[in-house]
Amino acid sequence: MAIRLPTGVRNAACDAVVDLLDAGTGAGTIEIRTGSQPASANDAATGTLLATVTLADPAFGSAGAATPGVATLAGTPRTATGAAAGTAGWFRAKDSSGATVLDGSVTVTGGGGDLEVNTVTVTVSVGVSVSITGGTVTMPAG
Repeated sequence: MAIRLPTGVRNAACDAVVDLLDAGTGAGTIEIRTGSQPASANDAATGTLLATVTLADPAFGSAGAATPGVATLAGTPRTATGAAAGTAGWFRAKDSSGATVLDGSVTVTGGGGDLEVNTVTVTVSVGVSVSITGGTVTMPAG
């Protein structure tokens, strides 16, 4: 038998996860990296760090904002200047103390990734800005 979650539990679980991004004294961050994401968010980050984007604080709006089991990133677009050249493949979201909260895929806006950016190619030599245009965290219904 599969575990299935009702909407209220999905919302609470989603809020609990995204609220972890707001832990600490400041805003959380998202690191955009090249390559494939590690097998586990417990593993060390891989690939080249292309950009670090500072999130709104709170990152996903007020507590209890997830519906139905989906929290939407607040304050988009969020922009940072590229730190290295490469093609974005994945991201790692961290709280203000640097603790990993979650990893996910990166695509260009409209590409359906967990995190959508204005460009997946970041070239620091021309000072390209990377803008997070949208992002969601979704708890499965099961």
